Amino acid sequence: MAKNKEQKGEILRNLKTKINDSKSIVFAKYDALTVKENEDLRKQLKAEKNEYLVAKKTLIGLALEENNIKGVDAKNLDGRVAIVFGYEDEVSPAKIVDKFRKDHEGKIDFVGGILENKFLSADEVNSLAKIPSKEELYAKLVGSLNAPVSGFVNVLAGNMRGFVNVLKAIEEKKA
Repeated sequence: MAKNKEQKGEILRNLKTKINDSKSIVFAKYDALTVKENEDLRKQLKAEKNEYLVAKKTLIGLALEENNIKGVDAKNLDGRVAIVFGYEDEVSPAKIVDKFRKDHEGKIDFVGGILENKFLSADEVNSLAKIPSKEELYAKLVGSLNAPVSGFVNVLAGNMRGFVNVLKAIEEKKA
């Protein structure tokens, strides 16, 4: 069903707001996904505070233009395009779509993205999906900070174990 001018205006305002509020955007070609698979992807994205939206390419292009994002020709994006908005983590939308893509081979694929108001190619979005998440990076940092302390404790404990072994050997010798 065709949308009237008022409905398209509302969609455009909604898109502009979402683009403005997001830290990163991923464009995905979803031609082969079923309705159930689309809903599953939406749920996974929503759980990580991301949003999946489908809109006409012309409206996407207008919304990007009005948000001063250059270098994106939405009309030339391949296939039917869904937009994934990342509101809290820049990497999260790409990681979730990448994982979903691996589970649903050939049904969804990257066609581009936006990070820091710059257009990313599909290959760049694919590379972005390989970057560890903030939580993984925090865990690695804590592990790195904790490693010297753990090593020091093990060295001190080793000296104590050695001392106890010497005392035990002396005791056995006297017995």
